[in-house]
Amino acid sequence: MKLDEDLGPDREEEFQTDDEENQAQRVCKEDFQDDDTDSQSDHPSRNHSGNDNDTNAILWPQSYRRSIDMLTSFTPPSLSFLKGTSSTHISSSLTTVYKRPHQSSEHDYSLNQSLISLPSVDEKDRPPSEKFQAQTPKSSCTKFSVSELPLKEECSFIQAIVNGINVLCGIGILTVPYAIHQGGWSSLILLFLISVVSAYTGILLKRCLESSPGLKTYPDIGQAAFGVYGRLAIAIALYVDLYASCVEYIIMMSDNLASLFPHAEAYISGFHLSSHQIFAVASTLIVLPTVWLRNLGLLAYLSVGGVVASILVVLCLLWVGTVDEVGFHATGTAINLVNLPFTIGIFGFCYSGHSVFPNIYSSMKEPSKFPAVIIASFVFCFSIYAGTAVSGFMMFGDSIKSQFTLNMPTKFMATKIAVWTTVVNPMTKYALTIMPVSLCLEELLPSSKRTSYSIAIVIRTVLTLSTLVVALTIPFFGFVMALMGSLLAMLMALIFPCASYLRLLNGRLSKLEIGACWFTIVLGIFCSIIGTYSAIGELANERG
Repeated sequence: MKLDEDLGPDREEEFQTDDEENQAQRVCKEDFQDDDTDSQSDHPSRNHSGNDNDTNAILWPQSYRRSIDMLTSFTPPSLSFLKGTSSTHISSSLTTVYKRPHQSSEHDYSLNQSLISLPSVDEKDRPPSEKFQAQTPKSSCTKFSVSELPLKEECSFIQAIVNGINVLCGIGILTVPYAIHQGGWSSLILLFLISVVSAYTGILLKRCLESSPGLKTYPDIGQAAFGVYGRLAIAIALYVDLYASCVEYIIMMSDNLASLFPHAEAYISGFHLSSHQIFAVASTLIVLPTVWLRNLGLLAYLSVGGVVASILVVLCLLWVGTVDEVGFHATGTAINLVNLPFTIGIFGFCYSGHSVFPNIYSSMKEPSKFPAVIIASFVFCFSIYAGTAVSGFMMFGDSIKSQFTLNMPTKFMATKIAVWTTVVNPMTKYALTIMPVSLCLEELLPSSKRTSYSIAIVIRTVLTLSTLVVALTIPFFGFVMALMGSLLAMLMALIFPCASYLRLLNGRLSKLEIGACWFTIVLGIFCSIIGTYSAIGELANERG
């Protein structure tokens, strides 16, 4: 094994830890080695290195950054990941490569170095961010379908705000009136406090990214702070969250379609299917072909319309309350301590966009403006969440359901527009949401199977059908959202950003910063425990 000068303390290279970029450079290197046998003889061959499995273990998931970019990008690239392409095509389509100072050729170094560099004399004294630079492999010797994901264009300040709002202002807006019903009017204070704390931890993620030039995504932060297991834990939590979101999409589409056609039912082989079950199956069959698409570029553009869809649904709610004369009425209690933890889970879900914040930061033309992006996004989302919560609860009172569209009288045109918007919008987002989960599973396949079109189809089909099974088993929209908010959102939005910040900037923080982080961690743990307990209790009541 060759240890060159790059492992020394004077290194100036900016590592591209986003692993798709590693792959682009690896392909370029392979092309170069075909023409330059002298350079190939200076470095160990990829077959001789024998580090494939270890590289996968450290770098998994390699597909995270660009697959998440597709989910929220205001300027999304085209995506063609189900069809195999040659390495020369891939290398020509990717424009970002490594930059090494003081070298005449960008290819003049080995792409098959040891995964974990040998420690230098002062390795124990180095901060975690620098250790991450020294230990992060420069490339992965594997090929999988994500190699066809092109690089995302840099976005402007306004585009970054739109991306941030698109992440935060999602399906949670349908449930905030129900959350007020559960926790009482005083829970609006919690909505504000969670918004402030979540915005603060979003800014902490920026500082974590700045602790090392190699950090690009949330899993990168996990690896830098807590090693390989930190990366794996964060990645798994993020993918579970995406999977649960797809389950919510199925429940949401079936509930709203059933509200329009409540008398639909069927008997198949002696089994009775209710309207909710029929439309859950129908919704799944509709979205299934979209997960097979070779190019998701159009869906990526449509998914940005989620912001417009959310605003449209809120406008329809206000229209029904004013023009259609449903009216607004004083109702509810000041506070309901018994159900308040359930409300906390829903509010946590509403502000759980932290998994994408590092991607937005990394894609900005002016990353220094990221705090302003966070503040603008949270101010907008808090305003629309609070306005919707107050309006919806005052309109429908204690009869409010987990989705306010289910309370809106179906005889009004505004109701039909709102309901169909909540049905169509998830159809454009489903494939983009399940795609990162599918890609991460494809990475675990043997290298010879990762570019197989048929295997990709099978994985995506199985994942989609599994979300249907879960949705039919637990068809409770509010429960799933509260559970996600308590278990996953508190971890990803409150606990882990603060823990990573303390770890990566150890010794460089003031007592006030340390105290604020520990307070947020304790708050997140407390809210997670009581919120999970309350959500499970709500499920028991629904089952009863």
